[in-house]
Amino acid sequence: METRNFPRLGRDVGVIGLGAWQLGADWGAVSEDDALATLTAAVDAGVTFLDTADVYGDGRSEQVIGRFLRERATGERVTVATKMGRRVPQEPASYTLDNFRAWTDRSRANLGVETLDLVQLHCPPTQVLHTDAVYDALDTLVEEKRTAAYGVSVETTDEALAAIARPHVASVQIILNALRHKPLERVLPAAAAAGVGIIARVPLASGLLTGRYDENTRFAADDHRSYNRDGQAFDVGETFSGVDFAVGLQAVRRLLPLVPPDATMAQFALRWVLDQPAVTVVIPGARNPEQARANVAAAALAPLSAEASATITTVYDELIRPQVHDRW
Repeated sequence: METRNFPRLGRDVGVIGLGAWQLGADWGAVSEDDALATLTAAVDAGVTFLDTADVYGDGRSEQVIGRFLRERATGERVTVATKMGRRVPQEPASYTLDNFRAWTDRSRANLGVETLDLVQLHCPPTQVLHTDAVYDALDTLVEEKRTAAYGVSVETTDEALAAIARPHVASVQIILNALRHKPLERVLPAAAAAGVGIIARVPLASGLLTGRYDENTRFAADDHRSYNRDGQAFDVGETFSGVDFAVGLQAVRRLLPLVPPDATMAQFALRWVLDQPAVTVVIPGARNPEQARANVAAAALAPLSAEASATITTVYDELIRPQVHDRW
């Protein structure tokens, strides 16, 4: 698999990683055996970057990854990025050094490591990203070897730009996909200029860009695609990228004819993300080994044609931009 570099992390990772939210909660039930099999399939296929969070299943995702790393123990260099901050009320006052120490200690225990590879603030209140003391505390975590580096996961492009301006931020995680283009304008160029890695999340728009759904699709009650469509649980932009489901289906139907015969719609959508050179790694989720292997196969596709890329832009401008572009 092609690798790209996190300059401030000092390591290369495969361009397609694995987002481990599904292995914790909020996507329907996934057994521990299935979660371990999914991790095994992903790493066997070339994945070297796993993204998780302390809030995914209240630590379950981290714990499963920790078990996987212990049982595998083959010497492969797998980078594990976790996130912190969403297990408490979302108030700026919560983002203190004492809490950071406690949160990272819990994640270190869950993952079974002395030093985290990368810890990210998990979509904190905007004010947090403008507070000097927060970055001082994160620097202290690095000095204390609780983590090797830190980054941020954000909802908006303005939040991303605020983080990129900080000298020790190693990565910014942001929603980027064929139905969410705004980061292309300012965030990706700024990150490239500063040497900040970009982790592209929600690359398949919560499954919309797989092409497998229609107006009759129903999701389980414990799946965020049922209970968060209007932002009842967390930022609505995390569910279908904030796009109205019916409009998203229209967009996907216009894109389907562009998919090469040797690819799936999901692979086509992942290839579009990889075609953005400032993206360091894209982190599609997977609930089973077949999905994990199919995601990785997108890295072997040729870059999209100019015609396909132009059509994606046109569809975005006509159907999606009016809904989401000014919001995030």
